[in-house]
Amino acid sequence: MAVNTDKNSYTIIFAVAMVLVVGSLLAFTASSLKPNIEENKRMEKQQNILYAMGINGNESTGDITFVSTDKVAEAFSENVSEQIVLEVKDGKILKEMTRDEFMKSKAQGAGKEPYLIDIKKEQAKAKNGESRFLPLFIGQQDNKTVYVVPIRGKGLWDAIWGFVALDEDMVVKGTFFDHAGETPGLGANIKQRYFMDDFYGEKLLTEAGVFKGIKVAKGNNDPVNNDKDDFEVDALAGATITGDGVSAMIKKDLKLYLPYFKNLKKNNN
Repeated sequence: MAVNTDKNSYTIIFAVAMVLVVGSLLAFTASSLKPNIEENKRMEKQQNILYAMGINGNESTGDITFVSTDKVAEAFSENVSEQIVLEVKDGKILKEMTRDEFMKSKAQGAGKEPYLIDIKKEQAKAKNGESRFLPLFIGQQDNKTVYVVPIRGKGLWDAIWGFVALDEDMVVKGTFFDHAGETPGLGANIKQRYFMDDFYGEKLLTEAGVFKGIKVAKGNNDPVNNDKDDFEVDALAGATITGDGVSAMIKKDLKLYLPYFKNLKKNNN
């Protein structure tokens, strides 16, 4: 018996069947690709952390070349000697955990590699009055210890984030910035080499140990950033809001680590 394709019921049944088929195919594809997606995420985080430490494939002054994907795991293992997770609340460190302690802990959100901690989720936990996890990565740069921390904020259109390498005095030793959807040629330039390199040598603390952060400032009278005591870097042309977002995330997120660095300084003296 021929099927009457002109009936409304046929159209509805056909549409429902197509939704089920396409949905099943998408679910299967997503499930199949999940291991690759997770692996790519792992490699990207490791590449970004290493880049902030100065470990990359850069040759000329304009290059941004990451450690290759086939070598990044080995490079990360060789150059990141420690991974630490701080559990903090209301500006106080509740607990300091090694990588192994964190991965074995039963706390909400634990059990993963520290570099895979979702900073966005941790920020949301803090807003809800909960404690949050702060990852920190320790390695060597020019035979001196550096501490790499993640930061995340808001640009003009969407999220911005990065990693900042610091010495024990909270002087910047390298950065990496990225964005989700800033304007090409304007705010998107936060991930350009010339902008990231400007932060090298900038201080976060005054001589008295007061945290000031670093401001991305318009008309700061130091366009080549020779002055490393002004707590400023030159702004990007036409990207005021994105620059303000970078300033805000540096001040907001790096200040969370101040108690750790104060303890570090105290223990080293």
